Amino acid sequence: MNSKKPDLSWKNLWNPNLGAPAALLILYVANAVFTPRFATVSNTLNMLLQVSTTMFIAVGMTFVIASRGIDLTVGSTMALVSVIVALLIKYGITVAISFALCCALLVGLLNGFLISRLKLDPLITTLAALILWRGVAQVIGDGQLVPFTHPTFEALGKGYLGFIPIQVVIAAVVIAGAFFCIRSTLFGRQIVAVGGNEKAARLAGIRAERVKYIVYIVSALLAGLAGLVETARLGMGDPSKVGVNAEFEAIAAVVVGGTPFSGGRANVLGTVVGALIMQVISTSFNMLLIPFTWSLVLKSVIILFAIFLQRPKEV
Repeated sequence: MNSKKPDLSWKNLWNPNLGAPAALLILYVANAVFTPRFATVSNTLNMLLQVSTTMFIAVGMTFVIASRGIDLTVGSTMALVSVIVALLIKYGITVAISFALCCALLVGLLNGFLISRLKLDPLITTLAALILWRGVAQVIGDGQLVPFTHPTFEALGKGYLGFIPIQVVIAAVVIAGAFFCIRSTLFGRQIVAVGGNEKAARLAGIRAERVKYIVYIVSALLAGLAGLVETARLGMGDPSKVGVNAEFEAIAAVVVGGTPFSGGRANVLGTVVGALIMQVISTSFNMLLIPFTWSLVLKSVIILFAIFLQRPKEV
């Protein structure tokens, strides 16, 4: 009979699937008690509205990080799409959106080629691409705001389906699709396998290069979608401000949500919770009139704590 007692230390009691939702619940309840008008329907919908674009890119980032990669180009891709759709919207919404998303696809293809085919380091490669595509966006837009008027397109960022913002509905569809992909498809299992042990995945017959291509393409297209929504909301293209720090918000959501940097696991719903945690912090600090910089400090502490909990355990 095994009489060994289980280890009940707080490190082992932490469950990555429950820790983030519990933290979100505590934050929401605490703010409902101490922050006036926080727990209202209008404020909750407003938080969902503000976090929806982060969810787009965070879902794509979940795929990339689960495959043991990183994508720092998502913010620049948003800026590139923003200026292109603003410049082309006068030729029709179909032309503008199609061309803008094709440019996002090009970003993903290039990232996939450099990382999967040329075996370049994902961090350095996408860091260089971040600078490249932000520069291209500013060149195309001549460094200026690109205003436009197109009610149909602007509804993408300002419209409502009943009482729910359209971009929140789109985010829900994206999240549901990503969850289904990871949990119920062969490709989802291949992402996890490549991130867990690429060499073993290859021996099992998985085409790791193809998997990496697709995850970077998915990440870029979702960043492009976020750029379209943000541009529609603003009513103008902004090559300098759209997508700034978006990659860091996405990475924070993914890590806090329980998808480790070491790859091999993808927690889409955890990523959603992680994004909501960051948004609740930002909103509560704003409503309590606490300087925004303090929210950055708290977010950084939370990210470091999440990484600490995910560190490899000593044998």
